[in-house]
Amino acid sequence: MARGGYRPNSGPQKGTKYRPRAKKSEPKAPAKPKKARGSMAVASNPEDPTKPKDGKPGEKILPLDYMLQVINDPEEKDKNRKDRLAIAAAPYCHPRKGEGAGKKEEKADRAAKAGGGKFAAGTPPKLAVVNK
Repeated sequence: MARGGYRPNSGPQKGTKYRPRAKKSEPKAPAKPKKARGSMAVASNPEDPTKPKDGKPGEKILPLDYMLQVINDPEEKDKNRKDRLAIAAAPYCHPRKGEGAGKKEEKADRAAKAGGGKFAAGTPPKLAVVNK
């Protein structure tokens, strides 16, 4: 059985992002500083992003409240930022259709409700011990 050597059609396909590994003798390239994506890195209140614009100093707000403030802010011009914040806040404001009580839980609730009131089970008799 042949080992090693050239194998046709082996290796990465043409057009894929393939960068050969750096050889051990070559020094590594310096890391590039990462850029901030969009305007999410810049808060609407540069002094303290957790403080609302018109809020009391030192007052902390929840991230969901901050997102809703930015979404509802008429002075915010960046529509893309508002869209991204709305997508991020949606699961906390609106549950999905499948979430919540399922069929089994609803059936158990209906059974408990039907078994109460007029059709409820009676109380068992009291057992009294009589001393003779």
